[in-house]
Amino acid sequence: MKANYRARPDVLALLKEARNSGATPAGNQALEQLVANADIAASQALPLCQDCGYVTVFAEVGQDVAFDGSFETAVQVGVGQGYELGYLRTSVIQDALTERVRPEVERPANIYTTLVPGDTIKLTVMPKGGGSDNASRMAMLRPTAGVDEIVRFIVEAVAASGAAACPPLFVGVGIGGSFDSVGLLAKKALLRDFREPAQAPAAFEVEVRLLSEINKLGIGPAGLGGAVTALGVAVATDRTHIACLPVAVNISCNQLRSASGTL
Repeated sequence: MKANYRARPDVLALLKEARNSGATPAGNQALEQLVANADIAASQALPLCQDCGYVTVFAEVGQDVAFDGSFETAVQVGVGQGYELGYLRTSVIQDALTERVRPEVERPANIYTTLVPGDTIKLTVMPKGGGSDNASRMAMLRPTAGVDEIVRFIVEAVAASGAAACPPLFVGVGIGGSFDSVGLLAKKALLRDFREPAQAPAAFEVEVRLLSEINKLGIGPAGLGGAVTALGVAVATDRTHIACLPVAVNISCNQLRSASGTL
Protein backbone atom coordinates (compact mmCIF):
# COMPACT_ATOMS: atom_id res chain seq x y z
CA MET A 1 0.00 0.00 0.00
CA LYS A 2 2.83 2.39 0.84
CA ALA A 3 4.54 1.69 -2.48
CA ASN A 4 1.34 2.57 -4.36
CA TYR A 5 0.46 5.62 -2.25
CA ARG A 6 3.77 7.38 -1.60
CA ALA A 7 6.26 8.47 -4.23
CA ARG A 8 9.82 7.39 -3.57
CA PRO A 9 11.90 10.30 -2.20
CA ASP A 10 14.37 10.13 -5.10
CA VAL A 11 11.59 9.99 -7.70
CA LEU A 12 9.73 12.97 -6.22
CA ALA A 13 12.94 15.00 -5.87
CA LEU A 14 13.89 14.40 -9.51
CA LEU A 15 10.38 15.25 -10.73
CA LYS A 16 10.60 18.57 -8.89
CA GLU A 17 14.09 19.29 -10.20
CA ALA A 18 12.99 18.56 -13.77
CA ARG A 19 10.54 21.45 -13.83
CA ASN A 20 11.76 24.27 -16.05
CA SER A 21 14.85 22.30 -17.07
CA GLY A 22 14.26 21.77 -20.76
CA ALA A 23 10.73 20.52 -21.29
CA THR A 24 8.24 22.41 -23.45
CA PRO A 25 5.67 24.61 -21.65
CA ALA A 26 3.14 21.78 -21.97
CA GLY A 27 5.76 19.32 -20.70
CA ASN A 28 6.46 21.54 -17.69
CA GLN A 29 2.74 21.61 -16.97
CA ALA A 30 2.73 17.80 -17.04
CA LEU A 31 5.61 17.74 -14.54
CA GLU A 32 3.73 20.12 -12.25
CA GLN A 33 0.73 17.80 -12.41
CA LEU A 34 2.88 14.78 -11.55
CA VAL A 35 4.23 16.55 -8.46
CA ALA A 36 0.71 17.59 -7.44
CA ASN A 37 -0.50 14.04 -8.04
CA ALA A 38 2.14 12.71 -5.64
CA ASP A 39 1.03 15.14 -2.93
CA ILE A 40 -2.63 14.20 -3.36
CA ALA A 41 -1.91 10.47 -3.39
CA ALA A 42 0.10 10.65 -0.15
CA SER A 43 -2.31 12.93 1.71
CA GLN A 44 -5.47 11.07 0.71
CA ALA A 45 -4.13 7.49 0.59
CA LEU A 46 -4.86 7.10 -3.11
CA PRO A 47 -2.86 5.18 -5.74
CA LEU A 48 -0.24 7.20 -7.58
CA CYS A 49 -1.46 5.55 -10.78
CA GLN A 50 -4.58 3.61 -11.74
CA ASP A 51 -2.33 0.73 -12.86
CA CYS A 52 -1.30 -0.62 -9.47
CA GLY A 53 1.17 -2.98 -11.07
CA TYR A 54 2.37 -6.54 -11.09
CA VAL A 55 4.30 -6.98 -7.86
CA THR A 56 7.87 -8.25 -7.70
CA VAL A 57 9.05 -9.09 -4.18
CA PHE A 58 12.75 -9.22 -3.40
CA ALA A 59 13.26 -11.10 -0.13
CA GLU A 60 16.55 -11.14 1.76
CA VAL A 61 16.05 -13.95 4.26
CA GLY A 62 18.39 -14.44 7.20
CA GLN A 63 19.89 -17.91 7.40
CA ASP A 64 18.90 -18.13 11.08
CA VAL A 65 15.20 -17.55 10.38
CA ALA A 66 12.83 -20.52 10.80
CA PHE A 67 9.37 -20.54 9.20
CA ASP A 68 6.22 -22.10 10.60
CA GLY A 69 4.48 -22.75 7.30
CA SER A 70 5.16 -21.69 3.72
CA PHE A 71 7.10 -18.47 3.29
CA GLU A 72 5.98 -18.07 -0.33
CA THR A 73 2.32 -18.55 0.57
CA ALA A 74 2.64 -15.96 3.33
CA VAL A 75 4.08 -13.43 0.90
CA GLN A 76 1.39 -14.08 -1.70
CA VAL A 77 -1.37 -13.75 0.91
CA GLY A 78 0.18 -10.57 2.25
CA VAL A 79 0.39 -8.96 -1.18
CA GLY A 80 -3.19 -9.96 -1.89
CA GLN A 81 -4.35 -8.45 1.40
CA GLY A 82 -2.50 -5.23 0.61
CA TYR A 83 -4.36 -4.90 -2.68
CA GLU A 84 -7.71 -5.65 -1.04
CA LEU A 85 -7.28 -3.41 2.00
CA GLY A 86 -5.70 -0.65 -0.04
CA TYR A 87 -8.40 -0.67 -2.74
CA LEU A 88 -5.71 -1.23 -5.35
CA ARG A 89 -6.49 -2.45 -8.85
CA THR A 90 -5.56 -6.09 -9.41
CA SER A 91 -4.29 -6.90 -12.88
CA VAL A 92 -2.80 -10.41 -12.64
CA ILE A 93 -4.53 -13.00 -14.84
CA GLN A 94 -4.64 -16.80 -14.63
CA ASP A 95 -2.53 -17.69 -17.67
CA ALA A 96 -0.98 -15.53 -20.37
CA LEU A 97 -1.88 -17.91 -23.20
CA THR A 98 -5.10 -19.76 -22.46
CA GLU A 99 -6.89 -18.20 -19.50
CA ARG A 100 -6.71 -14.43 -19.57
CA VAL A 101 -9.11 -14.18 -16.64
CA ARG A 102 -8.76 -13.50 -12.91
CA PRO A 103 -7.22 -16.51 -11.13
CA GLU A 104 -9.29 -18.62 -8.76
CA VAL A 105 -6.41 -18.56 -6.27
CA GLU A 106 -4.61 -15.21 -6.09
CA ARG A 107 -0.88 -15.38 -6.80
CA PRO A 108 -0.26 -11.68 -7.29
CA ALA A 109 3.54 -11.56 -6.98
CA ASN A 110 6.82 -12.84 -8.39
CA ILE A 111 9.15 -13.67 -5.50
CA TYR A 112 12.96 -13.72 -5.61
CA THR A 113 14.62 -14.96 -2.42
CA THR A 114 18.24 -14.52 -1.39
CA LEU A 115 19.76 -16.07 1.73
CA VAL A 116 21.83 -13.66 3.83
CA PRO A 117 23.48 -13.84 7.26
CA GLY A 118 21.32 -12.96 10.26
CA ASP A 119 17.89 -13.52 11.75
CA THR A 120 15.78 -10.93 9.93
CA ILE A 121 13.82 -10.78 6.69
CA LYS A 122 14.00 -7.72 4.46
CA LEU A 123 11.17 -7.45 1.95
CA THR A 124 11.24 -5.01 -0.96
CA VAL A 125 8.11 -4.76 -3.07
CA MET A 126 8.03 -3.27 -6.55
CA PRO A 127 4.59 -2.90 -8.18
CA LYS A 128 5.29 -2.23 -11.84
CA GLY A 129 2.74 -1.13 -14.42
CA GLY A 130 2.14 -3.04 -17.64
CA GLY A 131 2.72 -0.11 -19.98
CA SER A 132 6.30 0.47 -18.91
CA ASP A 133 7.14 -3.23 -18.70
CA ASN A 134 5.87 -3.59 -22.28
CA ALA A 135 8.55 -1.11 -23.35
CA SER A 136 11.36 -3.24 -21.97
CA ARG A 137 13.76 -5.11 -24.24
CA MET A 138 16.45 -7.80 -24.01
CA ALA A 139 19.16 -8.84 -26.46
CA MET A 140 22.02 -11.30 -26.63
CA LEU A 141 24.63 -9.11 -28.32
CA ARG A 142 27.83 -10.37 -29.85
CA PRO A 143 30.63 -10.48 -27.28
CA THR A 144 32.64 -8.22 -29.57
CA ALA A 145 30.01 -5.49 -29.41
CA GLY A 146 31.38 -2.34 -27.89
CA VAL A 147 29.84 0.34 -25.74
CA ASP A 148 28.49 2.14 -28.82
CA GLU A 149 26.36 -0.86 -29.79
CA ILE A 150 25.14 -1.34 -26.22
CA VAL A 151 24.14 2.32 -25.99
CA ARG A 152 22.45 2.22 -29.39
CA PHE A 153 20.33 -0.79 -28.40
CA ILE A 154 19.17 0.87 -25.18
CA VAL A 155 18.41 4.24 -26.77
CA GLU A 156 16.49 2.56 -29.59
CA ALA A 157 14.41 0.69 -27.00
CA VAL A 158 13.46 3.97 -25.33
CA ALA A 159 12.76 5.64 -28.68
CA ALA A 160 10.47 2.79 -29.72
CA SER A 161 8.39 3.23 -26.58
CA GLY A 162 7.66 6.88 -27.40
CA ALA A 163 5.07 8.24 -24.99
CA ALA A 164 3.53 4.80 -24.33
CA ALA A 165 5.67 4.17 -21.24
CA CYS A 166 4.57 7.46 -19.61
CA PRO A 167 7.71 9.60 -19.60
CA PRO A 168 9.71 11.06 -17.98
CA LEU A 169 11.20 7.62 -17.54
CA PHE A 170 13.53 5.77 -15.24
CA VAL A 171 15.68 3.28 -17.13
CA GLY A 172 17.13 0.19 -15.51
CA VAL A 173 19.88 -1.55 -17.48
CA GLY A 174 21.40 -4.98 -16.91
CA ILE A 175 24.61 -5.97 -18.68
CA GLY A 176 25.99 -9.46 -18.16
CA GLY A 177 24.81 -12.62 -16.49
CA SER A 178 22.82 -14.97 -18.73
CA PHE A 179 19.60 -14.98 -20.75
CA ASP A 180 17.50 -15.78 -17.70
CA SER A 181 19.21 -13.43 -15.23
CA VAL A 182 19.87 -10.21 -17.16
CA GLY A 183 16.23 -9.07 -17.10
CA LEU A 184 16.13 -9.44 -13.33
CA LEU A 185 19.42 -7.53 -13.13
CA ALA A 186 17.84 -4.64 -15.05
CA LYS A 187 14.72 -4.65 -12.87
CA LYS A 188 16.78 -4.65 -9.66
CA ALA A 189 18.75 -1.69 -11.02
CA LEU A 190 15.53 0.34 -10.69
CA LEU A 191 15.69 -0.08 -6.90
CA ARG A 192 18.78 2.09 -6.65
CA ASP A 193 18.37 5.66 -5.42
CA PHE A 194 18.55 7.59 -8.69
CA ARG A 195 20.22 10.51 -6.96
CA GLU A 196 23.29 8.32 -6.45
CA PRO A 197 25.54 7.39 -9.42
CA ALA A 198 26.93 3.93 -10.11
CA GLN A 199 29.98 3.08 -8.03
CA ALA A 200 31.85 1.42 -10.90
CA PRO A 201 33.47 4.06 -13.17
CA ALA A 202 32.61 2.20 -16.39
CA ALA A 203 28.94 1.87 -15.43
CA PHE A 204 28.82 5.53 -14.39
CA GLU A 205 30.19 6.63 -17.76
CA VAL A 206 27.55 4.59 -19.58
CA GLU A 207 24.80 6.06 -17.36
CA VAL A 208 25.87 9.62 -18.13
CA ARG A 209 26.04 8.92 -21.85
CA LEU A 210 22.69 7.12 -21.92
CA LEU A 211 20.86 9.87 -20.04
CA SER A 212 22.21 12.44 -22.45
CA GLU A 213 21.36 10.41 -25.57
CA ILE A 214 17.87 9.53 -24.31
CA ASN A 215 17.04 13.14 -23.51
CA LYS A 216 18.14 14.15 -27.01
CA LEU A 217 15.22 12.07 -28.34
CA GLY A 218 12.92 14.98 -27.52
CA ILE A 219 9.98 12.83 -26.40
CA GLY A 220 9.55 14.83 -23.20
CA PRO A 221 7.08 14.49 -20.30
CA ALA A 222 3.89 12.75 -21.44
CA GLY A 223 5.30 12.87 -24.98
CA LEU A 224 4.92 16.66 -25.06
CA GLY A 225 8.47 17.36 -26.19
CA GLY A 226 11.67 18.80 -24.81
CA ALA A 227 14.79 17.54 -23.11
CA VAL A 228 13.25 15.67 -20.16
CA THR A 229 12.50 12.22 -21.55
CA ALA A 230 14.31 10.37 -18.74
CA LEU A 231 15.04 11.41 -15.18
CA GLY A 232 17.62 8.73 -14.50
CA VAL A 233 19.49 5.70 -15.80
CA ALA A 234 20.84 2.95 -13.55
CA VAL A 235 23.29 0.42 -14.99
CA ALA A 236 24.01 -2.86 -13.18
CA THR A 237 26.66 -5.27 -14.46
CA ASP A 238 27.49 -8.91 -13.79
CA ARG A 239 29.95 -11.55 -14.91
CA THR A 240 29.04 -13.49 -18.03
CA HIS A 241 30.18 -16.27 -20.33
CA ILE A 242 33.08 -15.35 -22.60
CA ALA A 243 30.88 -15.95 -25.68
CA CYS A 244 27.96 -13.82 -24.43
CA LEU A 245 26.93 -10.21 -23.90
CA PRO A 246 23.38 -10.12 -22.54
CA VAL A 247 21.80 -6.65 -22.29
CA ALA A 248 18.37 -5.89 -20.84
CA VAL A 249 16.45 -2.64 -20.57
CA ASN A 250 13.69 -2.45 -17.97
CA ILE A 251 11.86 0.84 -18.39
CA SER A 252 9.77 2.42 -15.66
CA CYS A 253 7.21 5.16 -16.07
CA ASN A 254 7.42 8.36 -14.04
CA GLN A 255 5.78 6.53 -11.12
CA LEU A 256 8.66 4.25 -10.20
CA ARG A 257 7.29 2.55 -7.10
CA SER A 258 8.93 0.45 -4.43
CA ALA A 259 8.95 0.14 -0.64
CA SER A 260 10.94 -1.93 1.85
CA GLY A 261 10.47 -3.26 5.35
CA THR A 262 12.38 -5.52 7.73
CA LEU A 263 10.88 -8.19 9.99
